[in-house]
Amino acid sequence: MALSDIALCSRALIRIGAAPITSFNDGSAESEIAGALFDSVRDALLSAYAWGFASGQVVLNQLVTTPVADYDYAYALPNDFLRALSAGSGTRGRGLNYRIAGGVLHTNAPDVVLSYVYRPTQESFPPYFDQALITRLSAEFTIPVTENTSRAEAMFSMAEKEYMRARQIDAQQDTPNALEDFTLIDVR
Repeated sequence: MALSDIALCSRALIRIGAAPITSFNDGSAESEIAGALFDSVRDALLSAYAWGFASGQVVLNQLVTTPVADYDYAYALPNDFLRALSAGSGTRGRGLNYRIAGGVLHTNAPDVVLSYVYRPTQESFPPYFDQALITRLSAEFTIPVTENTSRAEAMFSMAEKEYMRARQIDAQQDTPNALEDFTLIDVR
């Protein structure tokens, strides 16, 4: 079942004993807190790990301006960019030496394929990520809504466990990475 941003926040608020919200502008303290925190908490959780449902690859567009030093080319990052995983060229998604500075990717390659974590819509989150996000939102909402620090500590502990469980589920949906160029194996 796909959950909207309001539904995710409402479930988080219910977990801490607060009233659910109908919008981020419904005039309640809960809706103001949820509206102020939701985007940053969602983006932080998305960018903390290379989630399979939020990872992708894109060929970057080269910019006219070039870096001042160290690299020959500059590339615009996608609008939904949260975090770089790797950069490659041609048919490889990794292997390039690069730097991201000022919202631009710098490298010496004339074409770049970026592997990155992006911001998908809330409706495309899998159930395991929904639960991790709801638990994290509950932890973030606890002090502003309830002013109870011991409850907040317990919620943050639960959020960390839920995050680890979600990572484990997500990792099981991919082939494990193989060792490629490892000098100790080559010596044998």
